[in-house]
Formats: sequence, C-alpha cells, structure tokens
Amino acid sequence: MSNNESRPSRRAALLGERPGSYAIARHVRMSPTKVRRVVDVVRGMGVNEALAVLKFAPQAASEPVYKVVASAAANAEHTESLRVDDLFISQVFVDEGVTLRRIRPRAKGSASRILKRGSHITVVVEPKGTKGA
Repeated sequence: MSNNESRPSRRAALLGERPGSYAIARHVRMSPTKVRRVVDVVRGMGVNEALAVLKFAPQAASEPVYKVVASAAANAEHTESLRVDDLFISQVFVDEGVTLRRIRPRAKGSASRILKRGSHITVVVEPKGTKGA
C-alpha cells in the first residue's frame, strides 16, 4: 500500500534538497522524557563534540543517543561523502513509541497498570555551511 504521491519520503521530509543524512532508532525501551533530557543537551552541537559529551554523560539514555548520532554521521560519510568533522546535529527529536502494558497485583483482588514506555530517536546531521532547519 505504498502511495508516494500522498506523502513525501522520509529524507525529503527531514532534509529536502540539502546535503546531509539521518538515522532513526526505533523501539528503544526507554521513556521518551528521559531520552529528551539527553537529546536537549546535544542539539545543535558538532558531531564530534556531541559524541564526546554523550560518551561521558551519566544518564542511561546517552548510550542509544550516542549510537544514533554515530550512525547518522556514518551514513553521511558513506552515502553523501561528507567529512564527519564538518557535520553538526541540525535536528534531533524523540517520539513516543509503543507502550508495553503490564499489571501489578494489588490488594483485594484489584490490579494497577504498569506502563513500560518506548521511544523512537531521530537524528539529522548536516554540514556546517548549509542554511535551514
């Protein structure tokens, strides 16, 4: 049921005609609010600087964000032939993924719901000279 006339490709939606690349990590088993705390720190940084910050960040969410930033940089280097030193993080956002619902038994035969949240992390990198985003 692919209908390209109704919706642009993901690359066109994220970058348009600008040079750059992106990476998406889907179904990361971490709450989006916890991941957004880490993502807000590296937004707008250069790729090398962001990787250094994420490597030593104490939050658990810094590991998947590190992997996505490194993947986006590698994608740009491989597909677009861009240098990693010239790249910066132009867009990064975290969307809510699937929520696993579990139950916890409570008193008098009742139960309360445990929500195990997941998230989708998207990172877009571009060369420093481009305008937009």
